[in-house]
Amino acid sequence: MNADEFKQRFLPLNAKLYKVAYLMLGNEDDAKDAVQDAYMKMWSHRDSLAHIDNPQAYCVTLVRNLCLDRHRAASIDIVDKPPEELPIASGYDTSQHIERQQTAQLLNQCLARLPAQQQQVVRLRDLSGCSMQEIEKATGLTAVNARVLLSRARKTLRAQFQNILSS
Repeated sequence: MNADEFKQRFLPLNAKLYKVAYLMLGNEDDAKDAVQDAYMKMWSHRDSLAHIDNPQAYCVTLVRNLCLDRHRAASIDIVDKPPEELPIASGYDTSQHIERQQTAQLLNQCLARLPAQQQQVVRLRDLSGCSMQEIEKATGLTAVNARVLLSRARKTLRAQFQNILSS
């Protein structure tokens, strides 16, 4: 695919892609960066784009995935930090700190056993503090589906955690 074909097929989608990125990221600069990253990625693979039947669907999916990657990269979860990087507050003694580290590790292990969509919803809602509307936009799930996945995930986590603590 040459530059003129690329411009004709993909550049008219710029406004739509920006809207998708802005809705997912909530920041003008980040949205522009995500769209630019999408165009850079498409340009580097332009030879394989000729067979795409629906350029709009392809581009929106690409931007959506790039935005999800940005969300993942931006949300640094305490459970993902190594124990030595966890902050020790002055009000806690060492035993409380160690107990919190162990609890975080156990929770992370339980979370890793969940299906991928449940993990994603739990991380977005409980660890990153995203609203249900933000989860809908980030995952493409309906609010009802996201709530059901979140409820099932929490129930499973509670059961797994209780089994670990009781053994």
